[in-house]
Amino acid sequence: MAYRRTSAVQARLDAQAGLIVRAATAVLSDAGYAGLSMAAVAAAAGVATGTVYKNFRGKTELVRAVFRRVVAHEVDAVAAACAEGGAVERVSVAVETFAGRALKNPKLAYVLLAEPVDAEVDVERLRFRRAFAEIFESAVAEGVSRGDLPAQDAGVSASALVGAIGEVLVGPLTTAPPAETVVPQLVAFALRALGVRAEPGAFDADT
Repeated sequence: MAYRRTSAVQARLDAQAGLIVRAATAVLSDAGYAGLSMAAVAAAAGVATGTVYKNFRGKTELVRAVFRRVVAHEVDAVAAACAEGGAVERVSVAVETFAGRALKNPKLAYVLLAEPVDAEVDVERLRFRRAFAEIFESAVAEGVSRGDLPAQDAGVSASALVGAIGEVLVGPLTTAPPAETVVPQLVAFALRALGVRAEPGAFDADT
């Protein structure tokens, strides 16, 4: 008879895997992808290195699990922040939340956005960008339908915004502390890129 895990055993295994993923997230936040090792994660989790390998075959699989956990959390935070309002307000808040949260944990954000990683981890990075693009796409599409934004392909505009924002953040994420104007300038850029018309100085960083 094949062995079947009881619900209690499965719950214990899931909890252990969750502990390891949280520990790996902490290591990434401190040392980046290059500085993460299974031994370092084991130490952070308070378990044996072999226990980490029992749950994840290697660094790539573990970091992919971290990406999925962190991205889900970040996407939920941005989506909740810009759930209401017109297109301009939703896009502005989405950019502010996305960029602002990234700058609060620069090492981890750099891993998510730009640090050289294995190809399998890079697949998760593409999903990360697409998840955020979908938030922007919804806001842009609504803005176009209501006449708040000029006609455009919402999907293309959204993907372009996420790519541009990620590229701009790479520099500030490696600078401590980043310039205070980074987020306001990103918001201004996003609105200009979508064709929002404003009075001169309306999107200045100090307003």
